[in-house]
Amino acid sequence: MKPWLFDILACPIDKHFPLKLYIFSFENKLEEFQSIIDIYKNRDINLINKEKLIEVFQENNEYFLRDNLVIEKKKFRSYLELIISSLNEFENVFNNSTNQLSKKIFQIINSEVKSKILEIFKDLNSHHIEDIVPELYLINKVKLNIEIESGILFCTKCKRWYPIIDTIPQMLPDKYRDGRKEIEFLESNKNLLDEKFFNQDLKPFNI
Repeated sequence: MKPWLFDILACPIDKHFPLKLYIFSFENKLEEFQSIIDIYKNRDINLINKEKLIEVFQENNEYFLRDNLVIEKKKFRSYLELIISSLNEFENVFNNSTNQLSKKIFQIINSEVKSKILEIFKDLNSHHIEDIVPELYLINKVKLNIEIESGILFCTKCKRWYPIIDTIPQMLPDKYRDGRKEIEFLESNKNLLDEKFFNQDLKPFNI
């Protein structure tokens, strides 16, 4: 499951949004995480532009942008509003994996990247778009290139949890779920969740 999907997933039972996402493991190699971090830290705009992730247009003295997250071309302010909304979803993401480089990337997004984009959003006239191209690159790469191998999607309203197994969110109605296999999934990953999680009235299965 790619993280961008989390931005739109709601509980299929009660339609609650947003869910919480607990990540157990990633499919990507460590080298991929390191490469994303290095390109972001080096702030090499030419290198980033070669990937053509972020497109910038100027029309009648106004800037428009689009990328792989914001597909439709938007004015700079409207574009940033959507990016900020996507960034805010990280508040509901808990990276419980043992992958330290992924933890570093998530920490960078929640601190450096979010702070920089909010700062520019408050005063668009005093900054140039290139000032945040590395930040936009990082968001796009994490949301669309990182693959979550296993984890849990959790609805805080109805207390239902849905496993992510082999990159696929398993979001079936209760009657179609395999209790034995899903309890085994919880058991095998219980060390990656705290006790408070299991003390809830989890549906449809608990251990």
